Amino acid sequence: MYCTNHWVLASNNAGKLREFNDLLAPLAIKIQPQAELEVPDAIEDGLSFIENALIKARHAARLTGLPALSDDSGLEVDALQGAPGIYSARYASMAGGDKSDLANLNKLLVDLKDVPPAERTARFHCVLAFMRHADDPTPIVIQGTWEGSLLQAPAGDQGFGYDPIFWVAAHGCSAAQLSKAEKNRLSHRGLAVAAF
Repeated sequence: MYCTNHWVLASNNAGKLREFNDLLAPLAIKIQPQAELEVPDAIEDGLSFIENALIKARHAARLTGLPALSDDSGLEVDALQGAPGIYSARYASMAGGDKSDLANLNKLLVDLKDVPPAERTARFHCVLAFMRHADDPTPIVIQGTWEGSLLQAPAGDQGFGYDPIFWVAAHGCSAAQLSKAEKNRLSHRGLAVAAF
């Protein structure tokens, strides 16, 4: 049944769920994570952030009958030709390591060990997809990008994922050292939600 003020969030990522709850709190919309509705993760076999966002939104909408909002995001590192990109959440596990934020961060630091600071440019990229229903012919797709560079060691304990090594030059700190409110104002996800 279509209900405009009750949506499913097509994600089980705890960090994303916290950020979406903060970012979407001002709206009069009930956002329910897909896990609460017993929706398993979609198979993300797209070749871009856009494809994966649409796959996840369609999957959640189809299984719940609710409008669905999804996010596909990741870190693109110029010195690694855009990697880890769409594989950011499973970067270490693809090489036989653990599937955890810490393992992903450590693998990235190892991959960048010989890259000088001036060449460690990167950006967080987020694509949001909103589908009113599973067969929505005109889903809303919004993108947000956050430019920065990568530190040689983690700093800060806020945020999640690659935040401790993502340097925000204008603030002189890592993303993991920003307040929650400031990160939500500056971040790729915050910019995408604001545009949405």
